[in-house]
Amino acid sequence: MKHRIAYIVLLLKMVCDMTAQTVVSGTVSDGKEPLTGANVFILGTIDGCLTDSLGRFAFTTSMTGEVTLKATFIGYEDYVQTADVSILSSLFVCMNERATSIDEVVITASTYSFGKSENFKTMDALDVVMAGNSCGDIVAALQSLPGTQMVVENGKLYVRGGESEECQTFINGMHVLMPYSTNVEGQAQRGRFSPFLFKGINFSLGGYAGEYGQALSSVLPMETTDVAAGDKLGVSASLVDWNAGGTKAFQRSSLSFNADYTSMGLYNSLFPDRCHWTRPYRKLSGEAQYKAELSSASVLKSYAGYDLTSVGQHTDNRSLSFKEYNIYANVTMKTSVARGYSLFTGIANSSVFNDVDDALVPDDRYHNFRNEMHLKAELRKVFSPALKMSAGLEDYIRNSTMRYERLRADASAGMAYHYNIDYNLTAMHLDAQWRMMPRLFLNLSGRVEHLSYADDWTLMPRATLSYVPNKRFQLSAMLGRYSQTAEEEYIARSGNRLSQSTADHAIVSLQYSTATTLLRIEPYYKKYHHLPLLAEGSYTSGGYGKSRGFDVFVENHSLVKNLTTTMSYSFNDSERLYLDYTSLHTPDYASRHNLRLTAKYTIGKLIVGLAESYASGRKYSVGTTPYYNSLDGNITYLLHPKVIVYTSLNNILGRTNVFRYQSDGTPVTATRDRFFYIGIFVSLKNNKAYDISNF
Repeated sequence: MKHRIAYIVLLLKMVCDMTAQTVVSGTVSDGKEPLTGANVFILGTIDGCLTDSLGRFAFTTSMTGEVTLKATFIGYEDYVQTADVSILSSLFVCMNERATSIDEVVITASTYSFGKSENFKTMDALDVVMAGNSCGDIVAALQSLPGTQMVVENGKLYVRGGESEECQTFINGMHVLMPYSTNVEGQAQRGRFSPFLFKGINFSLGGYAGEYGQALSSVLPMETTDVAAGDKLGVSASLVDWNAGGTKAFQRSSLSFNADYTSMGLYNSLFPDRCHWTRPYRKLSGEAQYKAELSSASVLKSYAGYDLTSVGQHTDNRSLSFKEYNIYANVTMKTSVARGYSLFTGIANSSVFNDVDDALVPDDRYHNFRNEMHLKAELRKVFSPALKMSAGLEDYIRNSTMRYERLRADASAGMAYHYNIDYNLTAMHLDAQWRMMPRLFLNLSGRVEHLSYADDWTLMPRATLSYVPNKRFQLSAMLGRYSQTAEEEYIARSGNRLSQSTADHAIVSLQYSTATTLLRIEPYYKKYHHLPLLAEGSYTSGGYGKSRGFDVFVENHSLVKNLTTTMSYSFNDSERLYLDYTSLHTPDYASRHNLRLTAKYTIGKLIVGLAESYASGRKYSVGTTPYYNSLDGNITYLLHPKVIVYTSLNNILGRTNVFRYQSDGTPVTATRDRFFYIGIFVSLKNNKAYDISNF
């Protein structure tokens, strides 16, 4: 019996040894080159291995008969073969690259995104505040990007040869009628919104899809932060402004506030300028937000902001007095509906009141009221990994009233001018993003708008074709038509006959990025039609123009440890016949060359920044201005985990830059050559510094 048992054991061992000798082997490739590190195994077992540097694999298995061999590799479709194990040797496994899902690709052509970790982050909220030439203003920080013109006397965004009104701002997808605060000539206007309000800022220089309308040159969409997870409270103070803000977090919602008071009175006393101020610049503003996760598929966001701005100046024998009230509010809802559709709905209202005394001559009075209600609904769906679509409806309900009168008891007494305009702009859009091939993406969109007072229809087709072979490289080409209604004054003086202005965009975008460097080159061409043109005292739609050029942007993190540098260069060649122009020529706000260099170096708790800005001269009928140049610097010090001290000096060299010329040849310059800023920012209920206004 013992001999029989030993014989059976020996026989079983021989069988096991024989079956263990079945070798599965081969090579894994994508058809062009071997794939290193692919996982090859027999399904349902632990038998398998990874491919070597030449794509080769070999392992043994005890399985017999029919088995399923599987190979997997990141970015490629799984390879599966079912066959008898005895023939799985010297295999050639060819794997196909997996097509990127339409939701996984981010097309960055002509757009700079801030605050989104999946993109190359060139700037976040703290960078905006601490930039050497921004003093905490979003608009000033964006002017360090290519494509923007340096029109320093008013501080607004002028993009690729377009006027400031051609760049429109959206918050959570809803339009903002007036994104700037008011100011007198020679003093830059600032954006109304804190950078800490937003989790994402996407500054598009052109070529945007059908969702956004009423913008001839560019759009600035900003998305507010989500429901806060904890309470926050903080304060800040400087020579010119004082701020307090905080957030109260609830179970599935949060309520936030921010209050700010700005006054140039103390600063003007310490550092007098060239102006005779009758009332220093003052602004009182408040913001509030409520956000709630109503369910796992529904999010409600609401925002309200109020600004009261006033300033007085004695100039040209006038006591110029500005006062502006600016009120903005919106409510949006995102929710999932049946069959995988998502629905976005929103309503926004903007109201702006302007009162100016001694606006043009002594004892005159100007009053303007503008109101806009924006209604929007959009349906979105991802139909497959290769196709997603959206369709939307919008309505802009606009009203504007203006009164101007002279009160002097002389020959001009009783002179008055006024208008009242009411109209609707209704729009529809359809966007489709299609992955044509694994690396080729097409975005087709169409937008149609109806202008009520002129019974005018405008159709705007748009297309973007993008080649994205990997995460480092993108090549895109964009074509599209964009429209915008004229300003209310021009509409009134045309007898409500002005049609919408249009601009055709053609843009090529090349972007290359690594872990330490970003390079973007974008040539562009814009052609304008139906611009407002003054003829015999009335405005017509006979104006036209063109703008062409290219932008270059480079950001680097590898030259020196802890050093970040950027270079933005823009070349622009533009001409227009519009407004009161009598011939086709370069607009007086456009400079041909714009160059910006920035550097930020971190030493422990200290951050030192420099920004150099240059712009070539601007053309006027009486001559061309000298070139613009400003060297700006800033120092940031983390005094305590909850305290930051920030100081900056604009125009360190003290150059007197000429902004423009008046009709008699008198140069217009800044009210002061340098501006010094120092502020302290304290977080009272957080472990992180500068989280004060972080809604």
